Amino acid sequence: MFPGKPIQKALSHLEVSIEANRCLYCYDAPCTRACPTHIDIPAFIAKIADGNIKGSARTILEANPMGASCARVCPVEELCEGACVYNTESDTPIRIGDLQRYSTDHVREHGIAIFAAGPETGKRVAVIGGGPAGLSVARDLRRCGHGVTIFEAHERLGGLNTYGIVPFRLSSEVALWEAQQVLDLGCEVRSGVRVGDDVAAESLVKDFDAVVLACGMGGVPRLGIPGEEHVWDSIEFIERAKTTGTAPGLGNRVAVIGAGNTAIDALTCAKRLGAACVTMYYRRGEAQMTAYEFEYDFAKEEGIEFRFFCAPTRVVVEGANVTGLELVRTSLVAGTDKLESIAGSEFIEPCDTIISAIGQSRLITAIEALGIAHDGGVVRVDDDMRTSRAGVFAAGDAIFEKGAREAMVVEAAEQGKIAARSIDGYLHGSTSSP
Repeated sequence: MFPGKPIQKALSHLEVSIEANRCLYCYDAPCTRACPTHIDIPAFIAKIADGNIKGSARTILEANPMGASCARVCPVEELCEGACVYNTESDTPIRIGDLQRYSTDHVREHGIAIFAAGPETGKRVAVIGGGPAGLSVARDLRRCGHGVTIFEAHERLGGLNTYGIVPFRLSSEVALWEAQQVLDLGCEVRSGVRVGDDVAAESLVKDFDAVVLACGMGGVPRLGIPGEEHVWDSIEFIERAKTTGTAPGLGNRVAVIGAGNTAIDALTCAKRLGAACVTMYYRRGEAQMTAYEFEYDFAKEEGIEFRFFCAPTRVVVEGANVTGLELVRTSLVAGTDKLESIAGSEFIEPCDTIISAIGQSRLITAIEALGIAHDGGVVRVDDDMRTSRAGVFAAGDAIFEKGAREAMVVEAAEQGKIAARSIDGYLHGSTSSP
């Protein structure tokens, strides 16, 4: 069991009733427009107020197959709650995320089924990757009656929701419940199978009527500094901590390189696992951080320290043990966004463990095995998630642009829905936008 309590506090029945009845049920609601999956937020809140919790959950999950996870990990301050008409200096927005969690938790805890598979069409679709995008595609394809086989490299479905988001923000239990809802619709799963290694990508194109690439991304890329063989991969670190509740050899002084949401997860995870001093190092400034503001605020509340404008140059090792991290101070070149190192400014920070969270590598081998166009590992798709090859579609991190802000689970869910609609049209012989 991972130490520490979840960061979300469940609302009482009274608090839920009061909050639901605050909603103005706006026409053309700005909160719905701000949601990437366009959940009818006034409708699901109205159902809560009427006591129809199952109906409320259905409204949520109809629009967002990952609605339970998103109720925990979405940056609601920037999306639905940020757009709420109550979001003023003199008032507070409706607690949409908490209400969404309340409804989805109700059906999860009571084992209530929401959706059913459609009449079988005889068509078969291969989904590469069982994360949020892949599960979203699979669910809606099964509701259309198409056969779905999910190829997943891990033993369990859920992707980063199951393995890569810290447990005090999103438990594996919630992520696996969402995956089970898809499995219950009759999907076949081939787990522990890596497309390109264990099964040929081209064989999927030949054996299935359509293929969806939703495998996300790979591990953290190399830092390119001496001694980096002693640096931990943030994705592997979080996965190990989430699945075992421990991180042997972590030590008391932990340095995390990077400033995105995964870096924040690694920082707070290390802190909750008992490291006394946990520090983030970032080559740019606070204004250039890609982590969400609420994640940054949470990390500060957890006691994380931050060092900006410094880049790692060397891992200091004595024997077989890490003792420090050498960094050099950086600055922005005047009038540009380019960085330069400040000569002679090197310094060493003592540490026991170094974790790299500088993004994830692209699965170019799998992409090229499918014969689809990409830009440095970013798959090219049109608005309907169609790739350059007929019958092959893509969604999720595989199409997420480099250098952009980190992708959200809710965006992956929406892309999965779009891909499923597009595939359904393709399988029915439509060549136009569905």
